[in-house]
Amino acid sequence: MNIPKKSISYWKDHEAPRSFTSLQTDLTAEVVIVGGGITGILTAWKLAKEGKKSVLIEAGKLTDGTTGFTTAKITAQHSLIYDKLIRTFGEEKARLYYEANEEAIAFIEKTVKELDIECEFSKQDAYTYITTDEMLPALEKEAAAYQKLGIDGGLAGTSAGMNLPFHVEEALVMREQAQFHPVKFLEALVRDMAGQVHIFEDTRAESIDGRTVKTTDGHFITGDHIVVASHYPFNDFDGAYFAKLHPERSYAIGVKGDHTLQSGMYISQDQPSRSVRYTQMEKGEQLLIIGGENHPAGRSKQETTHHYEELAAFAKKHFGAEEVLYRWSAQDLITLDQVPYIGQIHEKIYLATGYAKWGMTSGTVAAALLTDLIVRGSSRYADVYDPKRAKVKPADIKTFISQNAAVAKELISGKLKGADKTADSLQPGEGGIVTVDGEKTGAYKDEQGKCHFVDITCTHMGCETAWNDAERSWDCPCHGSRFSYDGKVLEGPAVQPLKKK
Repeated sequence: MNIPKKSISYWKDHEAPRSFTSLQTDLTAEVVIVGGGITGILTAWKLAKEGKKSVLIEAGKLTDGTTGFTTAKITAQHSLIYDKLIRTFGEEKARLYYEANEEAIAFIEKTVKELDIECEFSKQDAYTYITTDEMLPALEKEAAAYQKLGIDGGLAGTSAGMNLPFHVEEALVMREQAQFHPVKFLEALVRDMAGQVHIFEDTRAESIDGRTVKTTDGHFITGDHIVVASHYPFNDFDGAYFAKLHPERSYAIGVKGDHTLQSGMYISQDQPSRSVRYTQMEKGEQLLIIGGENHPAGRSKQETTHHYEELAAFAKKHFGAEEVLYRWSAQDLITLDQVPYIGQIHEKIYLATGYAKWGMTSGTVAAALLTDLIVRGSSRYADVYDPKRAKVKPADIKTFISQNAAVAKELISGKLKGADKTADSLQPGEGGIVTVDGEKTGAYKDEQGKCHFVDITCTHMGCETAWNDAERSWDCPCHGSRFSYDGKVLEGPAVQPLKKK
């Protein structure tokens, strides 16, 4: 099957970009928001409606990164989480988690109608399914949790009741969820708050001193409140978040197939994971979106192009898709207990991160929660998402230990790994580790035949980055920092680029 050589997102490809200048001077504001995406933009929009003056800075472009490359489900069905929430936090907090996400869906629907936003918003039932009976007990426990919490849904039955072209052993449905085009939605909010919020792109935050944010260009922004919504916290705030967040990459393709879906959004509990849903293209044709192939950032066991090929093979086998029209990937951060860290971490300093793969709803929850804390001083959901919470189960502690053991292993093994190519052997569009003047060096040969050399040592904590052939980037296997082929920061927690050679 033909797969595009370069990642192209349907979401980015179908919306004209907005351009904002970078910060060129020092500023003072009521609220400083670090990070664009759904959390940053929506928080700025909500605060503007409350009469608060904000400065929003983004290291790249407002809707780049995970928000601009997401499959855009808006759902409270976050895998099999509610049984675990009840066991970890109790019924009350588990119900509050569900209600927070349901309110997020209702808010997006209401805003789409009020602002008349054309963003392909549609209500859909969400299904998490299994194709073998191995995960059936876990699915049944989750169904019992649904009933206990009053969630609209439950066991859905076999594939006869769904619109999938393959056998399903059982599925769990959550009704009245939704999907939309996130970039179009956020672009409308940006237009609506024009003149009320100072927005600066290409402005990367480096550190926070008191209530002053310093950028990598040496400018300062001081605010009464500071919101850190930069995906990975660029400033750790003594919370060891780099050790409590697990970065994971996932992949998606857009295809046209012989089999179409009439309704529903589907995600498997089997491995390898598969997500299946659809959206409408401009000519009324259905675009199937197939996702999955998750792995720890920087630690794929195969070349990253292999993950796109696996999704393409799945799409061809089950949906008759012969060509991949779009492909993209995203990076998600997962907390120890799978509940995001959202809330106050120091006096008038707030954090929002760890959305796992549910950024559209969690980002909307974060914007509402943070706005309530800043404007009203409290939120009914603050305890559920408290980033300083300490209650974890033994399984979460085990996860913490194993994740950080893997980081230590990568730190050592990366230093020992030698060059795998020579600069002369690289083909245009190819990268890898080479030896230059006796030193291990990262190299990428562009389409014009020019080689770009970088020091592959991550500027965050010194791990050795690995070449990502699908995205043409240098990815850190320790904490998920990513860099362009010529060293620019693409993903934090790193704030400084790779050194050029």
